[in-house]
Amino acid sequence: MKIAQRAARLLPQRSDYAELPRSWRRDALAGVTVGVVALPLALAFGISSGVGAAAGLVTAVVAGVVAAVFGGSHVQVSGPTGAMAVVLAPVVLHYGVGSVALVTVVAGVLVLAAGATGLGRAVTFIPWPVIEGFTLGIATIIFLQQIPAVFGHVGQVGQRPLAAAWGVVSSPDWSSAGWSLAVAVLVGVLMVGLPRLHRAIPGSLLGVVAASILVGVLAVPVARIGALPSHLTAPVMPHADLAAMRTLLGAALAIAALAGIESLLSARVAATMSTTGRYDPDRELIGQGLASVASGVFGGMPATGAIARTAVNVRSGARTRFAAIVHSLLLLGVVYLATGPVAAIPLAALAAVLVVTSFKMISLDTVVKIMRSTRSDALTFVLTAVVTVCFDLIEAVEIGVLVAAFFALRTVARRSSVIREELPSPALPGDEHIALLRLDGAMFFGAAERISSMIVDADHRDIRVVVIRMSQLGMLDATGANTLARVAGELEARGITVIVKGVQPAHMSLLTNVGILESLRHENHMIDSLDEAIVHARAHAVGPPRVPKSAGIA
Repeated sequence: MKIAQRAARLLPQRSDYAELPRSWRRDALAGVTVGVVALPLALAFGISSGVGAAAGLVTAVVAGVVAAVFGGSHVQVSGPTGAMAVVLAPVVLHYGVGSVALVTVVAGVLVLAAGATGLGRAVTFIPWPVIEGFTLGIATIIFLQQIPAVFGHVGQVGQRPLAAAWGVVSSPDWSSAGWSLAVAVLVGVLMVGLPRLHRAIPGSLLGVVAASILVGVLAVPVARIGALPSHLTAPVMPHADLAAMRTLLGAALAIAALAGIESLLSARVAATMSTTGRYDPDRELIGQGLASVASGVFGGMPATGAIARTAVNVRSGARTRFAAIVHSLLLLGVVYLATGPVAAIPLAALAAVLVVTSFKMISLDTVVKIMRSTRSDALTFVLTAVVTVCFDLIEAVEIGVLVAAFFALRTVARRSSVIREELPSPALPGDEHIALLRLDGAMFFGAAERISSMIVDADHRDIRVVVIRMSQLGMLDATGANTLARVAGELEARGITVIVKGVQPAHMSLLTNVGILESLRHENHMIDSLDEAIVHARAHAVGPPRVPKSAGIA
């Protein structure tokens, strides 16, 4: 029954469109607005990834509508994104354009499986500095990738974005760079300036249209997009043999990880911006996985939730999935009715769109907040961004999470301590031979040895009984439990009676399994009440001291 309920929750429902009768006009208008914004971005990201403008447009159409219907957010808009273009570019370089369909379908299946197995909530474990560092790194790569096109130069195949950008800027060929740079500047100025006149003005689209008209009228010698298909191709499952699957599996895993992370982050941002309610992370992965599979079958590229287009959708008043569906239908109309004009768009104009987009991805206020927070968070942020730019996007997230986890564990370990407390009044003879120790924080692999040395130290030479209070202990792992058992055994071997007080129910089975009962003198030395533990300790503290086990007496 539970499996059936979970399956039903992950599938489209009538409630997805409950508000449509009241909001269809706003949804339709929002969809048109997003479609206008998405057109130049879809073309630009397709070209930037190496699969071509047509693949970007197909992805926006096919993946956009599939993710809208099956996804877990009411206002998410999906399609090709800058981050995915950055990840896909080396795949195209090493394995060729023919590999894209297969890797897209495989990545989609992996994302689909992640949603079906309930991994959607894993994104909550990614720290904020890692997310922002990753975003900064992607924005930097997108910017660097466009520099050659802005200067009318085709980047060297296999060259890293930073090296390619520096090579073009340091020695530009002004015979071709001048016109391309002028086109890019024009588009950039219009993109930045027109929305300041009115927020509803689609600066990117008007900038690209204006540049295309001027280039056509003046016959400016700049590179264009070129021929585009005037219809969607028939769906074809990509051919895959075992050798190809093994070769591309690593790339598919990286793409799937990025698709899942970026889509869930975008859906989470949309949930904070919109009043349409929470999103379902597992269903969102189901929708994004199906979207990538469909995109690959129709000759597109992997798709993810697009934060910028989703934000435009929300700000335009979208309330239901109908808005994202309208966005895809608008782009489908472009495929069948306007491929001629689109083919004449200058590549420098699309490069300018991505340059401006890369700057919009970076929030200076967010960067300042992170850099002013803590040194560990600032270091995590900077390291994630640097690794993203210089090495690999997925490695950047992995390293960022590991570094953040290291600093978090170090903080927890530093706050974990052993505090010696005073015995309850009135003082009785023998109290000077009792050490009441309270464990605070966490007893785990990062702090176990330090806490152990604090319990078993030179100050306990005249101690006959050690009472270890564990009621305030927040976390205990196998290493900590084993260390406690070892400490108890060492103290008992020195003739010191150990009493363990206030073990939490969640910790009892772990302590029992690692053998702490065998380390104690008697099983009754695990006591729940502090008063009872003190009475028991005072009974052991009076009289002659115990002879250590090492002296031959058990």
